[in-house]
Amino acid sequence: MKIPEIDTVCFVGAGTMGCVNAITAGLAGYSVIIYDLSAASLKAVPARFQEIADYLVAQALCPQAMLDYVVSQIRLTDNLAEATAQADLVSESVFESLALKRQVHSNLDRICLPATLITTNTSGLLVSEIEDVVSDDRGRLFAALHSHMGSPLVDIVGGPRTTQSTVDILERYVLSLSGVPLILKKENPGYVLNAMLGPVLTTAMLMVQNGVATVEAVDRAWINQARVSIGPFGLIDLFGLNVIYDSWLNKKPGANYDATKSKVMTLITPLIEAGNLGAKSGKGFYLYPNPAYSTPEFLAAEDYSVGTNFALLSSALVNAAVLLAVNDVASPETIDNAWNISMATAQGPFELLQALGGKAYLQRLDAQFTEGWFDKELNAPVKAYIAERLV
Repeated sequence: MKIPEIDTVCFVGAGTMGCVNAITAGLAGYSVIIYDLSAASLKAVPARFQEIADYLVAQALCPQAMLDYVVSQIRLTDNLAEATAQADLVSESVFESLALKRQVHSNLDRICLPATLITTNTSGLLVSEIEDVVSDDRGRLFAALHSHMGSPLVDIVGGPRTTQSTVDILERYVLSLSGVPLILKKENPGYVLNAMLGPVLTTAMLMVQNGVATVEAVDRAWINQARVSIGPFGLIDLFGLNVIYDSWLNKKPGANYDATKSKVMTLITPLIEAGNLGAKSGKGFYLYPNPAYSTPEFLAAEDYSVGTNFALLSSALVNAAVLLAVNDVASPETIDNAWNISMATAQGPFELLQALGGKAYLQRLDAQFTEGWFDKELNAPVKAYIAERLV
């Protein structure tokens, strides 16, 4: 049920994320309008709606009749002034370009009503990199409201000027969508979930590119040990190889950045050039619609490397999670909750760490440092945190 502070929601950007969020808001009772400058993007919206509706009905998440009604009520326009004229909340989901997002939010600040909350759905950029283009009054009403495809988790991150009342309203809005709000203590690249998932996917790709394991061995280890239905390469196919490629183009240089980027690009570029973008193209690391990892034979295959492979992948996860706690982005409980909700796992990274034990984990991590898997300097705070609390 919608909250009193918000009646009309405008989604800027008619891509998949904008369409999913529009339907979600419509189902909660909000008046919804989608804006996109591109006539082609708007023309593609009905097909996107149909794809989303088919999935929701197939999963028994919503009856077809209700979806048909909600979709029929969503308005489409290529006129930004018309789109925002009645909007209480604007959610921007345009292409991940800092210059473009800054331009869009400058325009939104100028056009929207004074009380309109403006949010960005950026997955890789920081609120503080965008919000300075809006006025002081709008800055108090500006935040990141970041949805995760296929997950009820929604990140809420205020900027330097965002008021607590704005965060409170956005939290209630997410709850009204039957979502799970995750309010970060401060902004962080990749928020919480992506900040953990990114290192896991990167480690998986490095394992294959370095010849340590096959795609199948990596996914088999993760599926068997984490007790989930999909592994890192299945996830990459699901997200789209082009999305992973673009994310590396936008990454900020860090420890071993150039060497890691070179290996990641060497692995995925040939697939992209061949048009093998993942599940959406019918082929990526696997063939679709029936990928090998979904078969009983895949998991039953004898593989003595499962434990070693999972140790590397889970270390990438635990290290990233501990760094989030060290940097006071979120509490260990919040971090575990975010991971378990979004990845449908039984154990979050801190629960994995507790189960293994601090001393055993530090010994394993030292061995992985020696083998060159993780940067020792970058992860020094991880060792200190574990040594202080778990040893």
